[in-house]
Amino acid sequence: MKRIYKYYPEDFGELTVKVIHMDLLFDVFDDHTKVTSYLKLKTLDHPVDQLELNCRKLELLSVSCREYDIDHEYRQEEATLLIRFLKTVPANTELVIDTQTICRPTKNILEGLYYDETPAGAPPQQITQCQQWGFQRIVPCIDDMEAKCTYTTTIIADERYTNLITNGDIKETRHSVGNGRDRIVYDNSVTPMAPYLFFLGVGTYDTFRREFEYPDGHTFELELLVPPGSDPLTARRALDVLYDSIMWVHLFTGSPEQYSQFEKRKDIMAMARKRDQLKDGNGASEQIAKVRDDLKKAVQSINTGYMYTGTVYREIGMQNSNFGGMENVGNTTITTNRIMPFPQMTDSAFEYMMRVKVHEFYHNLNGSEVTGKSPFELWLNEAVTVHIERGYHAYHFGETYSRLQEVLEFLAPGSGTFALDMGAASMPIIPQGFNDPDDLITSVTYVKAPEFVRMVETLMGKENFVKALNVYYSRYKHSNASSQNWIEVMEEVSGQEFKDMAKTWLEQIHFPMVHLNTFYNENARTFTLLFEQEVLQKGTFWEFPVSVALVDNEGNDLAEVIERMKGMEKKIVITDVERPAFLSLNRGYSFFGKVAYGVDYDELVLQIRKDKDLINRFIAFHKIVDMEKMALIEDTVRLPSQEFTDLYHELIRDSDLMTQAGAQFLTIFESVEDERLAHRYQLLYEIKQKIMKAIASRHEESLVSLYRSYNAAGYKDQDYIDEQVSAIKERQLKNICLSVLSTLDTPAVQYIIKEQFETAKNATDKLSAFSHYLNSSASDRIQLMEAFRKEAEKHPVSWEAFLKVIGSNNSDDVFDLIRQVKRCEAFRLEQANDQRALYGSFAFNRKKSLQTEKGRELLEEIVLELAEVNEYNTVNILNVLANIDKMEEEYHAPLVGMMVIFLEKLNEDRTPSVYNRIRKILLNTPKAVERYEALHGKIDLG
Repeated sequence: MKRIYKYYPEDFGELTVKVIHMDLLFDVFDDHTKVTSYLKLKTLDHPVDQLELNCRKLELLSVSCREYDIDHEYRQEEATLLIRFLKTVPANTELVIDTQTICRPTKNILEGLYYDETPAGAPPQQITQCQQWGFQRIVPCIDDMEAKCTYTTTIIADERYTNLITNGDIKETRHSVGNGRDRIVYDNSVTPMAPYLFFLGVGTYDTFRREFEYPDGHTFELELLVPPGSDPLTARRALDVLYDSIMWVHLFTGSPEQYSQFEKRKDIMAMARKRDQLKDGNGASEQIAKVRDDLKKAVQSINTGYMYTGTVYREIGMQNSNFGGMENVGNTTITTNRIMPFPQMTDSAFEYMMRVKVHEFYHNLNGSEVTGKSPFELWLNEAVTVHIERGYHAYHFGETYSRLQEVLEFLAPGSGTFALDMGAASMPIIPQGFNDPDDLITSVTYVKAPEFVRMVETLMGKENFVKALNVYYSRYKHSNASSQNWIEVMEEVSGQEFKDMAKTWLEQIHFPMVHLNTFYNENARTFTLLFEQEVLQKGTFWEFPVSVALVDNEGNDLAEVIERMKGMEKKIVITDVERPAFLSLNRGYSFFGKVAYGVDYDELVLQIRKDKDLINRFIAFHKIVDMEKMALIEDTVRLPSQEFTDLYHELIRDSDLMTQAGAQFLTIFESVEDERLAHRYQLLYEIKQKIMKAIASRHEESLVSLYRSYNAAGYKDQDYIDEQVSAIKERQLKNICLSVLSTLDTPAVQYIIKEQFETAKNATDKLSAFSHYLNSSASDRIQLMEAFRKEAEKHPVSWEAFLKVIGSNNSDDVFDLIRQVKRCEAFRLEQANDQRALYGSFAFNRKKSLQTEKGRELLEEIVLELAEVNEYNTVNILNVLANIDKMEEEYHAPLVGMMVIFLEKLNEDRTPSVYNRIRKILLNTPKAVERYEALHGKIDLG
């Protein structure tokens, strides 16, 4: 059988040379760029007869070596430039390879040099994206994560560009060289850089600046490059968030004492804010000097975290990208729709903005200073960075709110990490192979891998974990590290063994399913817990921390333990303890997996009300919801129970709970835990609607009153970020009230929804109302949609949000609406945001995209249309087909048939990631394939 992947670990061998420095000259024109490269290398301990450079889609003008005579061969199909030395190059010898090439920017291949959105009247906006192998589309190179080197980069381009930028500090200031062209030179010599971190951009931006000053007085410049005409106040707030995140990294990471000195560090943070306010407000020099002096003294009493090493840290808005952000040593690109807190930005997008800013900045340490060895170590660059990002989010939103958001991401049906990890397209954290490095940008890397890191931290203890990270960063600074290197440091500092645990978590798909039995001995006053693992497909037993508490009727912990589970069974005996009222299991979601334990309704209700661990309160709520759904599925004429609807009403009116956890606590998924029913998408949608409508019917007056009270709420006079956090949580509650009420679909409720849409002062309220109105029976819903479309087309953030609502719409005319919108001039197929928002949201609307004939026709059109435009987004869309075997049999043959059509119509060489993802899904979908083949004959999967 043909390989499922193009690249496997054995394809990544040791380098035969060390890359020392690249001296690059980019002569940029509208339709091409001439690149002159001087690549300085050194042979290692063995002589070299030839050298292979990566060279993809380049026009080769000249190749030479200063020290040795050579001949060369450009193997375009293999994307390599083979250089043969006519005389053997001895070991430990330096040489320089000179090349001149031409690269041409593209519109839809968002790798290498490509066209971004060009402002009106400006020369073509051109930026690069090099993760992971984009650099070879720009210049012949050794495009390997271990080829870290320094750079000197010269840019010559049209003088009309406002910005000519690349990595490093300015060595030669921008100046005219005649003929309407300017030149600038940068030096990147402080942090040797892997090729995938290279960035080059020539564009027209508004540039906003702010000085960043550490508590000890060290300064550097923050720059924000955004579309011309951007609002200065919005840009200032974006810089405020960036500033805050950088200061947080410095004060609240990197030291074991960060946990015991939390209040002291908060005080220093506040002092820095006061200093900056005095600077911004032209405070008296004596005042500023006094605060600076106090700050320097205060910061000397603590150990701080990472300090930026450059003179400028720059965020650049990229309108078209497969990724939300990309670190590039001093230059971070962030999708323009998420780089600033636009008035058109929804609350979830604001939270993402906060996360992406701290995430990409921390990559200056984790990823840039210390880099993984190959794409198979991508998790190593990302998992700890996400772990830090989570800490920053929790700092502002609260540990409980932040952790619950993460747990909801695990549990979400279809697109959630558990669901994807159980699907036919599942791959481990370190996969067996890949077709394109972009295949590794998944929730496995960004959710499951950080959960592995979190479990290691739990077992080590937070203080030891921070110590170990510091050892890791010191030991591998300015070099590369392997997964094994990271694990060895964790073991060294903690004194614990993690190799076996790591091997399972990094190389095995799925997650632990743990069954629990308990026994209480009245006479001995002992409580016994017997945990037993279930491992799918005869895999290896997982290792993970088990956190459990015994709790009394008042919510007091009678006992709490955290132990390491290893092997099939784990027995925990707790002595001298009263019989608990309930168990609080997997506290804080201590391990990435699920626990099966039989609990009755009353015990779950007690836990929802009393457990100190809010994550377990939510899991108890989730279980009760599951009980309700199963009862409604088994008895189709039954109504949701009064007990449940009253409980929901009680929770939504619990202001302390809503403040702490947000209305996300009341999340009801369109799913059930029973895998036999979990993929009956239309049925589960109807069941959820039935539950929500029962809540609304029984508590309409109270919900309207609660909605009105939050609709009129004002926000406190707080720091900008804290003000946004309060507003986000309050809007969540208001809009969940509206969501429940919308299921009544009465004229009175339609009036409330439309009123919110027309009077909304923020994007979240407007989009929420728009979604509910479009799903209603209101006679003017299409007219309202058309009016909003014209408004949304004026701003890319609004347009993206509009498209997402259309794609996820639940009405029967969703197919017509999508086709109507995609014909609009504003919809551009080459724009990744448009693809994700409209096509991606529709694909994951599985009750429509998979369970209706019209939906399958539209999904087929989308995949075939998008595959050769953007493989990355197409592969993500294909994940909706990963659970066909678990669907009802009537859908097996049609959905397999669709994938057969994909294989027939797509070109394997032009779209290898898409083609092989389809093959992988089919190979892991035996039941549905067998049913299809019984009707239509054998499928040739190669």
